[in-house]
Amino acid sequence: MPATPPLIRNAEARRLFLAAQGLANPPRRRLDHAGLQRLIDDLGFVQVDSINAVERAHHTILFARNQTYRQRQLTRLLEREASLFENWTHDASIIPARFYPYWQPRFERERQRLLERWRKWRRRGFEDTIGSVLGQIRAQGPLMARQLTDNAGNGNGARRKSGDGWWDWHPAKTALEYLWRTGELAVARREGFQKVYDLSERVIPPEHRAHVPEHEDFVAWKCAQALDRLVMATPGELAAFWGGIRPDEAKVWCAAAHEAGELVEVAVEPADDAPPRRAFARPDIFERLKALPEPPERLRALSPFDPLLRDRKRAQRLFDFDYRIEIYVPEAKRKYGYYVFPLLEGARLIGRLDMKHHRQDGELRVAGLWLEPKVKLTRGRRARLEAELERQRRFTGAERVVFADGWIRSLA
Repeated sequence: MPATPPLIRNAEARRLFLAAQGLANPPRRRLDHAGLQRLIDDLGFVQVDSINAVERAHHTILFARNQTYRQRQLTRLLEREASLFENWTHDASIIPARFYPYWQPRFERERQRLLERWRKWRRRGFEDTIGSVLGQIRAQGPLMARQLTDNAGNGNGARRKSGDGWWDWHPAKTALEYLWRTGELAVARREGFQKVYDLSERVIPPEHRAHVPEHEDFVAWKCAQALDRLVMATPGELAAFWGGIRPDEAKVWCAAAHEAGELVEVAVEPADDAPPRRAFARPDIFERLKALPEPPERLRALSPFDPLLRDRKRAQRLFDFDYRIEIYVPEAKRKYGYYVFPLLEGARLIGRLDMKHHRQDGELRVAGLWLEPKVKLTRGRRARLEAELERQRRFTGAERVVFADGWIRSLA
């Protein structure tokens, strides 16, 4: 390795990452079903979350990249074309079905790990229901947790919040989640936001289930695919991107790929005054820099679960943006709000916005705006914000945008 690897300036690193994350594409270009599939393939996964403050996270992530995206397109790819599937990365996610072979070794790893972990904090008895739950779905077809009968676990999949913050699922619900996380079951569809489970063999196309890669190929695929989406990364960042592999496994892969000339070492300049951070990249990274498009100057509200921000420490280094989701922070201790949207303008994260869709009233309500230090709410920036709010209004079906008194909370 060179003593002083070539430097990637912070502005260049941002542009590289934004392009890899689909945030440098023309946001008005019509997105058909094939284009949506390509977008999700390029992202690698889209996180799913139950909170519906404005729109579900997976829809918000895709809309931020293309304003012509509509929710029904994703439903078609998941439920009719089966070109996507739901399972786990670092969290529940929508994943291209062609990646399914590389989840099968993960399922094997998860079987014992989840049993050991869940025995500590799930209600007792879920292991005893696994066989009966699987048998009922095999015999009856797709089921939701609440449709399970008593002999498979009391019938309603009820859950309550435990004292430590975890959902305390009924044993049958826990068995369903275990069977899903370990590949025996798959999500066939959702009704509302409730998962409908079926046997994986009846949901995942057979061509994606036929091949189970060897361990070395599994690790190599995970690392290589993560690097394609992160562009420049440490072994720890590669391991964390998908989950399912360890940092030491990623470190071994990086060393071998570097030795073979498949990777180069670079130094990535952070947004603050910290020293550059060493990382690995593809050998053509500086050629890619020459052809990079400029990200759109429009202002965009990102989901708190957007992949641009998933690695909070990395986002802070690249964008000098310290972001925390405060949904689990007691209201009195929140700095900003329950569900606050980061604001991307061009290649900068410039602030955060507290907004919520009040569906019964037909209102998209803006409760607060916080801009980063040295960012001013100029006339042009306010116009860009209002344009984004209008896009969000149309996307969610709200009738109007309403601003709370004192909504401009903090200006440097």
